[in-house]
Amino acid sequence: MTKALSHWAGVPRPGRVLLDGRYARLEPLTIERHEADLFDSARQPGAEARFAYLWDEVPADSHDFRIWMERAVGADDPLFFAVIDKATGRAEGRQALLRIDPVHGVIEIGHVLWGPAIARTRVATEALYLFATYAFDTLGYRRFEWKCNDRNVPSKRAALRFGFTFEGIFRQHMVVKGQNRDTAWFSILDSDWPTLKTSYERWLAPDNFDGDGRQLRKLEELRV
Repeated sequence: MTKALSHWAGVPRPGRVLLDGRYARLEPLTIERHEADLFDSARQPGAEARFAYLWDEVPADSHDFRIWMERAVGADDPLFFAVIDKATGRAEGRQALLRIDPVHGVIEIGHVLWGPAIARTRVATEALYLFATYAFDTLGYRRFEWKCNDRNVPSKRAALRFGFTFEGIFRQHMVVKGQNRDTAWFSILDSDWPTLKTSYERWLAPDNFDGDGRQLRKLEELRV
């Protein structure tokens, strides 16, 4: 049942804040702190596949990457964060809050690039969890979105694993890198979040991992 919204007055915009977890830390993106690590991560083997569905391209060189960094650091929407692997202290990925709508309480995670050092690990999962917790619990947003190219099967699979609900396809939604993009839409609502949050916390608990950091139970198995 949808709750009454007669007293709804909107929510704050997200800020450049530090979001700290057990395995991951999200830091507002800066050139001084993150450029070198992110440039190295972006050019690791397999880069073409990782960038295939992003707006930006694999950086050709450090100058090319500096141009992207300057643009990203200066933006408020998308608002970029570096994903720090706390085990190494290195920035191994980036993600952003975007399409920020404080009037209606809607916000999206996007521009996600988790490098090979953290992709498909608890660091990446906690990075998503930290954004969701910030959006719902700290700021009070009503809707947290994930969108991707409908051809991006790994991204769609990840959205479902993270507990997003598939809502449909926006056909001919965008032109990206000279190609049509049909966009798959997913969301988590504030009413979904308490149950999902519990499953994340169970999955992220240290006793759910072996000595090599491999999960013992899948996130989906812990969903009530």
